[in-house]
Amino acid sequence: QVQLVESGGDLVQTGASLTLSCAASGRSVRTYRMGWFRQAPGKEREFVGASNWRGGVAYTGAYADSVKGRFTISRNNAENTVYLEMNDLKPEDTAVYYCACDPRGGSNYASGAEYDYWGQGTQVTVSS
Repeated sequence: QVQLVESGGDLVQTGASLTLSCAASGRSVRTYRMGWFRQAPGKEREFVGASNWRGGVAYTGAYADSVKGRFTISRNNAENTVYLEMNDLKPEDTAVYYCACDPRGGSNYASGAEYDYWGQGTQVTVSS
């Protein structure tokens, strides 16, 4: 079992930066795919980005087009924590952000169905 706890959500202005944290416990997530998703009010959950393990300490990131170039996923394996750094935030980024874990590295990193473990979410609100 893996437990995930997100933190760092806040109310910020357009153009601001914010970093979300996802603290994992129960197992090391060093070799697991870790994803970020978000859900805005009245909308379906959508993929934000994923960090895929490539062996050793190598990871590759994959991002939704809407956040590419603005958001970056990083990890601190010693702390068993994954981060989502968000820059140049826009009102359309307003959502509850969820961290998720896929221990098996399924074929579709953008599908929530591939992920076995989820955090409770953290609210990000971007004011215009």
